[in-house]
Amino acid sequence: MAQNNNNGSSTKRKIDEDLMEDAEAVNLAADWADISQGLRKDLGHQLHSQWIKPIQLGSVCKESGTLDLFLPTEFSANWVNDRFHERLQLAWKIVRSEVRKVRISVHPGRRQLPGLMLNNGRRLANDADTSAIAVAAGTIGEAGFTSSVGLDPSLTFAAFVTGETNILGKNAAERMAATEQPQFSPLYLKGATGQGKTHLLHAIGHAYLQAHPRARIFYCSAERFMVEFVQALKANQMIEFKARLRSFDLLLVDDIQFIIGKASAQEELLYTIDALLAEGKRLVFAADRAPQALDGVEPRLLSRLSMGLVADIQPADIELRRKILVSKLSRFAPLNVPDDVVDFLARTITRNVRELVGGLNKLIAYAQLTGQEVSLNLAEEQLTDILSANRRRITIDEIQRTVCQFYRIDRSEMSSKRRARAVVRPRQVAMYLSKVLTPRSYPEIGRKFGGRDHSTVIHAVRLIEDLRKRDADMDGDVRSLLRQLES
Repeated sequence: MAQNNNNGSSTKRKIDEDLMEDAEAVNLAADWADISQGLRKDLGHQLHSQWIKPIQLGSVCKESGTLDLFLPTEFSANWVNDRFHERLQLAWKIVRSEVRKVRISVHPGRRQLPGLMLNNGRRLANDADTSAIAVAAGTIGEAGFTSSVGLDPSLTFAAFVTGETNILGKNAAERMAATEQPQFSPLYLKGATGQGKTHLLHAIGHAYLQAHPRARIFYCSAERFMVEFVQALKANQMIEFKARLRSFDLLLVDDIQFIIGKASAQEELLYTIDALLAEGKRLVFAADRAPQALDGVEPRLLSRLSMGLVADIQPADIELRRKILVSKLSRFAPLNVPDDVVDFLARTITRNVRELVGGLNKLIAYAQLTGQEVSLNLAEEQLTDILSANRRRITIDEIQRTVCQFYRIDRSEMSSKRRARAVVRPRQVAMYLSKVLTPRSYPEIGRKFGGRDHSTVIHAVRLIEDLRKRDADMDGDVRSLLRQLES
């Protein structure tokens, strides 16, 4: 009996310890989300996505107070350690008093991976960090279809929503993946962040594998190409590196704008392009700018990148944004998302598709976790950060002009001393919108309305806020004006 009690106590202790570890991991993740968001605001989206976002959390050593942060490659770990170590360490010390030191390194489990297995079963030696590259090398499964390591299974042509702004890129990508030899190579996909370039790269890989089940595909980012090149150079394995690159049937390189600085790496990519083109292989590159606008890239490589087809992917227009939202909503059926919410998101989140889908996911997740219905008010409340980032800069002059047109009054009434209700109420609405849509202070707004005192503006803002809650007509007027000003 005593033995059973001891076993039961040990089991309970083990469960309690596991629960404490899980809770600690959740708390660390929450703190990291806050720190990461702050760094994103400080560094900008591009630097954050490239260097901070890939960081994985380790654990905190209770004795030394050391928190481990892991990155996928030695190159990225060294880069982040050199430039952001002090900032990361300070941020963690502020949010967690037990963290006294931050240690940035490569995850121990990712330092050494087996060499690349070819379809014929021969292994290429590769002691460098091959985890830095996502390779669709392929092994034949029971059904005879090639499995892919580096391609996201959800990013297919079937899942890509097409509109007028991206139809050229979509059609060019499908042509590149078709069975027949394409008329152009390389294909260069140009588009701003979050407009679907990476989706098309993955879709090309999937479609090409369906058409050529034994094909070998190479997918990586330009930064990771440089990392692999440098590591092969240091390890004296350039022969294997060159042989591996030239053995692929389809080369997919993302974010080519980051292949800067290393002249030797650029030269190797240039030779690889020439070798693959000479053998009739297919090449696809993606970047956020045209080849001629790439910084720090030598002219010969720029010439190769632009010698095929440069397909421009324009920012999604409002119709495409609506189609994307409707497409994504099919995954959440039977959840009801009103049409006015879809229209609001499509109209206000305009910077890129990634933010648009992220905003939708956040809204639905919040509604499901709290048991609330998805509504326009909920969207405005929960997506404040995303909506603020997407709002274009609106001026008080523009607000006054729009309000005067809406209420059919003369523009001079915004600054006049008239106290007629037909003039006062539109003036108060314009003051309210000026406070909501611009960063101007109460005194600054007052000066734009005929030199009125800041207390007058405060009264107007509070009055309209109150009227919106109890007067449906006033709330409708304000919503209509917001749509006009934010469109």
